Amino acid sequence: MHRAMLLAFALVIGLPAWSANVNPEPSIAELQAKMASGQLSAETLVQHYLERINATNQQGPALHAIIALNPDALSQAHALDQERREHGARGPLHGIPVLLKDNIESADRMPTTAGSLALVDNFAVADAPVAAALRAAGAVILGKTNLSEWANYRSSHPTSGWSAVGGLTRNPYVLDRTACGSSSGSAVAVAAGMAAASIGSETDGSITCPASMTGIVGLKPTLGLLSQRGIVPIAHSQDTAGPMGRTVADVALLLSALVAHGAHETDYGAGLDPDSLRHKRIGVLRFKPGSHPEMDQIYERSLRRLREAGATLVEVATPDSAPLEAAERTVLLNEFKAGINAYLAAAPAAVKTRDLAQLIDFNRASPYELQYFGQDIFVSAQQSPGLDDAGYRAALEQSKRLAGAQGLDQMLQQDRLDLLVAPTTTAAWRVDRIYGDRADADSYTTLAAVAGYPHLSVPMGQVDELPVGLSFIGPAWSEQLLLACGYAFSLHAGPLAAPQYLPTLETPAAAAASPGAPRAP
Repeated sequence: MHRAMLLAFALVIGLPAWSANVNPEPSIAELQAKMASGQLSAETLVQHYLERINATNQQGPALHAIIALNPDALSQAHALDQERREHGARGPLHGIPVLLKDNIESADRMPTTAGSLALVDNFAVADAPVAAALRAAGAVILGKTNLSEWANYRSSHPTSGWSAVGGLTRNPYVLDRTACGSSSGSAVAVAAGMAAASIGSETDGSITCPASMTGIVGLKPTLGLLSQRGIVPIAHSQDTAGPMGRTVADVALLLSALVAHGAHETDYGAGLDPDSLRHKRIGVLRFKPGSHPEMDQIYERSLRRLREAGATLVEVATPDSAPLEAAERTVLLNEFKAGINAYLAAAPAAVKTRDLAQLIDFNRASPYELQYFGQDIFVSAQQSPGLDDAGYRAALEQSKRLAGAQGLDQMLQQDRLDLLVAPTTTAAWRVDRIYGDRADADSYTTLAAVAGYPHLSVPMGQVDELPVGLSFIGPAWSEQLLLACGYAFSLHAGPLAAPQYLPTLETPAAAAASPGAPRAP
């Protein structure tokens, strides 16, 4: 669709076109109110997002955030409109288009590829519980999002956001900067207004890092809050799906739908109070002094806003991460081998790679798969001894202890803290397909990821044109607390500017002189 036509179409239903830096994207509640009043239908909304995707995914800024579109999305939206007329809405997600990361199975005419050519025929016969919960809530599964291939667990020098199936996901704020990974497409699609919300997954940083770098909200829930069944695995001791949206309120609505009718059923939106930060004791984590001076002012401003909202801040020392990271590496290698072998063995017959060894051979025979980076992690995982190995069991115990009892639990308890805050990660670096992701990019994702505790990233500002996020980290099952505090903070911080799809921040001479950016957090 021509840009002028797209803008006219968007304005009719009260939504901005991709190229306009005008009104912010409407929230899920605002969209639901329009549908309840008859000003908007789910079918019209789906059509709008399809046109937005058409204008931005392969054309225009060519964001490559979407791998596949649900061919039945419009008919499903039509049926949900009829259901609304006859029986009323099922709830706040009725008729709302949501995207799934393409490692989450959905029983429709879209494969689940994890970004790999080896899984292009992986059509699921049943929804993953995460997808089933969205359908039960009345959401329209609009499509599948691009990701770092195999959730960024193939090479130690990857290019985040790249997959053989979907290409390179581009950051909508500055197109030559990374969107991070592995849930890059899920984050970019929300930031660029391709859907109302999305679902990502995280093992260590895969929701929170892309959320931070694209200016949206992302929540990694407590391990076990959401079922991991039907999701291509990395490590069963850390993997979890999680909601991604424009606002904390949107993420709370999504999480409520995902846990509905389960053991942890909760209305997370009901706890969003503007006064939630008052009387909270919050531990403050920092990057090494002087390591990221461009972020210091933004972080200090965020801490000041927390104080102004009534929180008491306590400086907390960062524990040595090296032993934890070494133990985590051993755990992930062993659990990936076991998990991916089981997943591939149970895949539909059309999937010809049936275990990790065959997957390694498939990649070697496919030059396109290995054109930018290799598969040394796959090879190391294949050589790992497995889940019965004493070394694996010792590493699992050590990693959980260092991240939990001697990590987050100790930090929270010794100063009687309710939660911790930290910069989620650095600002987005320039994409470098030769050297891969940046080696000196700090983050605060590993403690919560390994402990299995919840981690929420909320936009806190911008470095030049690049968003950066503020992390809220708490004990197990503290999603309600983190969402409430993140919501209160977001009211003080205010919204970010809309993405401008800038080609670059550097002059040609500066870009040519810039060093390579090797490894993601």
